[in-house]
Amino acid sequence: MTFDRLSIPQRLPAPKPPWHQVLVKSFLREKRSPENPQIFRSCKFKNNISADIAKANASAILNRPAVERIHMQEQAVFTQKTEPVPPTGRFAPSPSGRLHLGNLACSLLAWLSAKSQGGRIVLRIEDLDAERCPRVYADLLEQDLAWLGLTWDEGGSTGGAHAPYYQSECGDIYTESYRKLEQRGLVYPCFCSRSQLHAASAPHTSDGNVIYPGTCRGLTPEEIAEKRKKKAPAYRLMVPDEEITFTDGCMGTHTENLLRDCGDFYLRRADGVFAYQLAVVVDDARMGVTEVVRGADLLSSTARQLYLYRLLGLQPPRFAHCPLLLAADGRRLSKRDGDQSLENLRAKYTAPEIIGKLAFAYGLQPEPAPRTPESLVPDFAWTKVPKQDICLPEGLF
Repeated sequence: MTFDRLSIPQRLPAPKPPWHQVLVKSFLREKRSPENPQIFRSCKFKNNISADIAKANASAILNRPAVERIHMQEQAVFTQKTEPVPPTGRFAPSPSGRLHLGNLACSLLAWLSAKSQGGRIVLRIEDLDAERCPRVYADLLEQDLAWLGLTWDEGGSTGGAHAPYYQSECGDIYTESYRKLEQRGLVYPCFCSRSQLHAASAPHTSDGNVIYPGTCRGLTPEEIAEKRKKKAPAYRLMVPDEEITFTDGCMGTHTENLLRDCGDFYLRRADGVFAYQLAVVVDDARMGVTEVVRGADLLSSTARQLYLYRLLGLQPPRFAHCPLLLAADGRRLSKRDGDQSLENLRAKYTAPEIIGKLAFAYGLQPEPAPRTPESLVPDFAWTKVPKQDICLPEGLF
């Protein structure tokens, strides 16, 4: 007789749920002798099947090799297919001014990516530098997103289970993670000035960012004490000579060497404000964010953030970096220059007109016809989004 499936008299239909699965799981869980009557009182036998037969069959199962019993238990437990968990995306704007078209494009793509998978959106206000990011801009930002139909499920002034949602209120939270890195001896003070960092002799990436050469990494305690007399230091995280590779949802496979392509990076400024790299990792993890959609200008930050996720023992999200939206002359759109700010756009266009024009620019529809965000959800796919930066066609806005 085999016990891959316990034998049941042919004249009787198999009950639902199968009684033998209940019996097997009960025995493997409680690991008691089949002679213990407490177990059999908890099992409901149907159709007058003898408890003695059940005892004998269960005893035979328990006498089988452990590997076979574990396999039978796995078959009993994993009988249902697991469905993919809908993602949690986020808007994470910095309220240093009114939103411009580039900000709106990233927000639209983040919203569409999450909603097309049945997911939700968190709104986080990245106002680390509170002086540059007055609350009035954060309030206007919420009004603009709501007017466009890009609603969120938690966060911002709405609040929610993962508050606070304003980074300016999260200093104690960031300090806790910062201390963990500090206690591991991975943080050191840096006294380099901005002019020193941007000197022509300093290594730069192709897009002009400075790769820190490690000038202050090897300072002795005496040297640090002497330099503190003249200047308060910023603090950097040591990185190893290691390549980090990840697959971006829009840009594909991307690899960076932490030491040669990034260098030791800031965790905290000299004035005590925590750096973006640490704050965004801590916040995305504690808010349960599983999908990050943002501009391609932040693609080079991802390797550093993945390294921080690992050091802090946190689960990283998936990333998708969308191409930047450029002015017709090729310039990057800027809040400082007032490029196509929503304040001006709202005076000229309706919300569906703005959404439709952005969808057209990003390849989500063949013409710049008015659309609502909801109407774009069924046909959204990252394969439609270009990988190169997008110049706004003349006259589109």
